[in-house]
Amino acid sequence: MTALLLFGGFALFLILGVPVAMALGAGTMTAILFSPDFSITTAVIPQRIFGGLESTSLMAIAFFVLAGNLMTKGGISRRLVNLANSMVGGVRGGMSLALILSSAFFAALSGSAPATVIAIGSMLYADMVRIGYPEERTAGLLVVSGGLGPIIPPSIIMVVYCTMTGALVSDMFTSGMAIGVFIMLALAVVVLIYAQKENWPKANIKMSLKDFFISLIKAIPALMLPIIILGGIYSGMFTPTESAAVAVVWALIAGLFIYKEITFKDLIPIILDSAKSAAMVLFIVATSTAFSWLFTFSGISESLVNGIIGMNLNPTMFCVIVAVILLIFGTFLEGIATAVLLVPVLWPIASSLGIHPVHFGMIVCISNVVGTMTPPVAVNIFSAASVTKLKMGEIVKGEVPFFIGYILVFLAVVLFPFLSTFLL
Repeated sequence: MTALLLFGGFALFLILGVPVAMALGAGTMTAILFSPDFSITTAVIPQRIFGGLESTSLMAIAFFVLAGNLMTKGGISRRLVNLANSMVGGVRGGMSLALILSSAFFAALSGSAPATVIAIGSMLYADMVRIGYPEERTAGLLVVSGGLGPIIPPSIIMVVYCTMTGALVSDMFTSGMAIGVFIMLALAVVVLIYAQKENWPKANIKMSLKDFFISLIKAIPALMLPIIILGGIYSGMFTPTESAAVAVVWALIAGLFIYKEITFKDLIPIILDSAKSAAMVLFIVATSTAFSWLFTFSGISESLVNGIIGMNLNPTMFCVIVAVILLIFGTFLEGIATAVLLVPVLWPIASSLGIHPVHFGMIVCISNVVGTMTPPVAVNIFSAASVTKLKMGEIVKGEVPFFIGYILVFLAVVLFPFLSTFLL
């Protein structure tokens, strides 16, 4: 009865159009008020909500969001795009390869899929279409390449996952770098195939070594950011939260004093936008804590774990089932919401089957990114539509070959744990 009230209430409020964070809290309150299985007061909800935010790791989310916005507005993104174009722009379809590489560079700074789509798309899409790249294919590649945002560290969703499971952020980031490279290679292969098949443009002027070094020198302040973030974490000098705070400081210095593309007057709207974005994520995490606590307290979690263990599933089959469940949820729930709702339910089962926390974490992260590319809740597609002015159906049609490449990498990660852990 409690399970029906908890999940049924949550689903009902979602259908009624209530925001995810509010729906999680309202579903929890519904189960507490009407369940005959136990008698506790609704006072436990605010206690669990505030308790769910008592983690210094969660502060990294707000800092990474702010750092990403400062980088987008401060000219860092454009220097990275120019560097990527100087590296791979001379082959047929080279601008598409530059789009992938630029997305990877920006992913190493922002940790956000839609932010990557908007930042890179606003700088490359119009020029690519102008010189002859097909609109739908370019928009589709932009959507899928944006999916590198939450995979290549730093990653907001990885930080959230680690706070829920106790996995090491540094291990997740290490795995994310490897998987990110695999995704980049898969997308690059698809680009090269379609560039020949559909006769995409080829740059008439090949970038010289001199042009590359000029672009590299201009991009050094931008490239310092991932070095600060990841180097600080792996060296033990900073915690993930401290490295995120230092990244904000460096992004501020680069934007204000090195590239000089933002002023002190610009900081207020940037900070306000960042606060709104971070608050939305943290509110979902907070209310999901109360939801997850009731799920465990009521005994539903234990019954579910025992039931699945009784099915004698092997770890691989369980991972496949989890991947399918996460992909389904990802089509109608935002990625962070899916993670905070399902990870507390599924992780105890995965742990009992001996599944490595990093392997399980990569399944969670990649599946949630896939959700950003699949309607109806497809923030990457919506972001690309705002940049390209194309219809949603046109973008979906254009992304199909790149989406297939992304899914193939995801299936490999699900089936072969070694791909997630070989660098640890």
